[in-house]
Amino acid sequence: MSATESSATAPTAASDREPLLNLSVHSLPSPAGDAAAATRTARGRLLMLLVLLVCTLPVVASYLAYFAFRPESRTNYSDLVTPPRSIPAGLALAALDGRPVAPTSLRGQWLLVVVAGGACDERCERLLWLQRQLHETLGREKDRVDKVWLVDDGVTPRRATLEAIGASTRSAVPGLQPASVLGVDRAALAAWLEPGVGSELEDHLYIVDPRGEWMMRTPPRPEPARLKRDVEKLLRASAGWDQPGR
Repeated sequence: MSATESSATAPTAASDREPLLNLSVHSLPSPAGDAAAATRTARGRLLMLLVLLVCTLPVVASYLAYFAFRPESRTNYSDLVTPPRSIPAGLALAALDGRPVAPTSLRGQWLLVVVAGGACDERCERLLWLQRQLHETLGREKDRVDKVWLVDDGVTPRRATLEAIGASTRSAVPGLQPASVLGVDRAALAAWLEPGVGSELEDHLYIVDPRGEWMMRTPPRPEPARLKRDVEKLLRASAGWDQPGR
């Protein structure tokens, strides 16, 4: 065997047979990079909270305005009747000429109702005047409102009084009338209308909705301007479903 052959067939060294172990050394994160990432995370969270706040602020504000800081414009001057009282189906009404009038015929219009005896004292005259003035100041909306005087003592009103309020002995529901004067039994009327504490039926003006439900009562000696605001709010709120005329 020649020296060349011996060299070719000689076993290789151990170092040549074993694989080499390669190590990669990576740089450690710097404190400055961590701070920048934390800042970006905090900024993102703050931005998300601001977006949520902007979205919820109107809702929160509306609840606070309604429940915590309720403005005066939201309160009613007159007393709301809760629940509203429907006109009794058996309530006996009569026109001044004695003809019976069905209670259901009062439905279909907003009603401003005065209760007083036929002799009509100073308190009655004041409410009838307020009833008429309020009706006239409603402008074109007055076609959605009727004036009703319920005479609860069986006495026929004086002609001068009827003329002053634009009524006559022939003026009665149904139909749009300048004023309707109807006789009613006082005891039976108590099943529908009710005065405030310490007051009488004749002290108030009663507001009835087009469904025939008594839903509001003015204070005694009501203030015209504040009462008008109540009525205007009711007319605006019902504009979508209430139409003039029965």
